[in-house]
Amino acid sequence: MNQSEKNFIELQRVIKKLRAPDGCPWDQQQTPQSFKPYIIEEAHELAEAIDHDDSEHIKEELGDLLFQVVFLSRLYEEKKQFFLADVIDAITTKMIRRHPHVFEDKKVNSLEEQRRSWLKIKAKEKGRKEQNKGDLDFPSSLPALTKALRVSERAAKNDFQWPDQAEFLASLDEKKEELSRAVNAETSQDIFNKIGDLLFLIVHIGRINKINCEDALNSATDKFISDYNRRSKKEESDRETSSISKKLNR
Repeated sequence: MNQSEKNFIELQRVIKKLRAPDGCPWDQQQTPQSFKPYIIEEAHELAEAIDHDDSEHIKEELGDLLFQVVFLSRLYEEKKQFFLADVIDAITTKMIRRHPHVFEDKKVNSLEEQRRSWLKIKAKEKGRKEQNKGDLDFPSSLPALTKALRVSERAAKNDFQWPDQAEFLASLDEKKEELSRAVNAETSQDIFNKIGDLLFLIVHIGRINKINCEDALNSATDKFISDYNRRSKKEESDRETSSISKKLNR
């Protein structure tokens, strides 16, 4: 048994102890539903660590995410629904099945051919017809901009004919005008719809230009926070200076 196997067994022992009657009250109270938000949070923290390219932080966040997977599996083990071994076996079997060009004799001539093979195998697994290429099902919990990007990418790869960039830009001006009219008319449902249309269109323009709009919006938000903090500090400094000046002039 190598060190990784020993450490993995120890992690399972620790989680079992946390859930035991003499374990941690917080861990004892967890259910799959109560635990779900932490899984999403840890995945985002890992993504942030990867963005910062901080290996120590990435290692820590990978550990946190691994804990979530093993802990959640333990909750289902206690209900006798499935075991961690079943989880590992299921993903191992799936990866072998979805890579016949690696584990079997099937040959692929390009990444695009491999992608189409993957989608066909996935469709069979989900009981869909093999020729159904319009598979735009993604988790509803995905961030909206990310989901829109994945839908746009998938549709494009499945030969859906999007307009060219010039048409997108013309449509962007049109959607902005429609949003302006809806705002002026103060019709909340129209405003809701037009904002959605505009954001969806912007995601397409981002995809064409190889820009991830989720990242772009995060960057713009971070820039706003930085500007806001800088202005707040300046205003606070100005108030302190003004206060001192008033005291000196008394």
